[in-house]
Amino acid sequence: MGPIGVCMITFAIVWISRWIYRWRNPKCNGKIPPGSMGFPLLGETFSFFSSYTGSDVHPFVRTRMERYGPIFKTSLVGQPVIVSTDQDFNHFIFQKEDRLFQGWWPESFKEIFGTQSMGTLHGFLHKYLRGLGLKLFGVETLKGSLLREVDQSVRRTLSSWSTQPSLEVKESTSAMIFDLTAKRLISYDSSASSKKLRENFYAFLDGLISFPINIPGTSFYKCMQGRKKAMKVLKNMLDERHASPKERCGDFFDLLIDELKKEGSMLTEELALNLMFALLFASYETTSSALTVAMKLLADHPHVVERLTEEHEEILRRREDPDSSITWEEYKSMTFTSQVISETVRLANIAPGIFRRATEDIKIKGYTIPSGWLVMVCPPAVHLNPTMYEYPLKFNPWRWENVDTSQGSKNFMAFGGGTRFCAGADFSRLQMTIFLHHLVTKYRWIAVKGGEIVRSPGLSFPNGFHIQLFQKHK
Repeated sequence: MGPIGVCMITFAIVWISRWIYRWRNPKCNGKIPPGSMGFPLLGETFSFFSSYTGSDVHPFVRTRMERYGPIFKTSLVGQPVIVSTDQDFNHFIFQKEDRLFQGWWPESFKEIFGTQSMGTLHGFLHKYLRGLGLKLFGVETLKGSLLREVDQSVRRTLSSWSTQPSLEVKESTSAMIFDLTAKRLISYDSSASSKKLRENFYAFLDGLISFPINIPGTSFYKCMQGRKKAMKVLKNMLDERHASPKERCGDFFDLLIDELKKEGSMLTEELALNLMFALLFASYETTSSALTVAMKLLADHPHVVERLTEEHEEILRRREDPDSSITWEEYKSMTFTSQVISETVRLANIAPGIFRRATEDIKIKGYTIPSGWLVMVCPPAVHLNPTMYEYPLKFNPWRWENVDTSQGSKNFMAFGGGTRFCAGADFSRLQMTIFLHHLVTKYRWIAVKGGEIVRSPGLSFPNGFHIQLFQKHK
């Protein structure tokens, strides 16, 4: 090899070495939290997405907490990230939403949900879309009509389940909630065609947390195909409504069409369709996962079922007609049920991380968060912290006595926090409460097989959770 070749190789080695050094030691006007940036470009992405079983904090987070403390740096999907397991820092992030921090999703999420969606927008436009969502899932709507609709849906579903030799809870609860939400959103007839639309969302879910490689055969490709088909159904329905303006169904689609027609409205067709798509997904996926975890925990803790049953049978005894629908006053009186739900979502930790992006250099707790860096709030590390929750892996609904969790807190972030606190939190709690009411007063169940929880880092049931449901003898 000649001198020119030697020089080129030497230059390449020096350049790569400097690049790796800069990657591992990013510039900052202050002190960045400790941690490792992993391999260039890849960072520590594979470790973060590695699977594990159980309800404890992800090993990726736990080992770094032990090594670096409650706030540490890493790199995920090509982005520098500060991970926070500190409740005070988490609270600061939520309080400074839209001032020092903005919501953030990976590019793959933006492709899936759309660049013009409630999850990816900021400021006034995000607030506007959230307000539209609350017209569907807000407390007044829950009291006015959704309470009765959920009650009827749960009754029909459980009655149907009791005729089956066995059923898989996650799939079955997803179908129940999807059909209810689709009817409310777009007047979708579950007996006619909702199964086809629901299958598109199942394909969408399979690739939601996957590498964004959009070629045939990959999970992401199937996900994007599911989105494409679901969006086509929604677009066709929107066109049909526009073509027949006098035909109104009293659903959320009518509300969006009225908004689209308003002079100077901020709502566009793209925003409307992306909002519908996101609401359909979000309204059923998280709640069905929480209900599946709840049934697994209850099956393992009969003393909790006994206390739940006492609360709900007392409500039946106070009624003139024991088979009448649940009233709002009854719903609000189900305090132990609320404790069971809070404890379930604390342990379920369906959202393993909540991402925000720093909009400027931020100094906190002796560290500097560089502008443009991501911050990942880690709810499981807070929910399973033994200094906050005694025996944190134990299912103990009694720990929530006299504790208000309706709007979250520093120590409870199951529905997020700040201006992006989940708009469907009240709806989710309502569905779970009514489901548990009818379940424990009219039925009993036994676990048949499955129930193992795998996280990667999101929650899944690879073998399902199969049960058999029986009507109680009157």
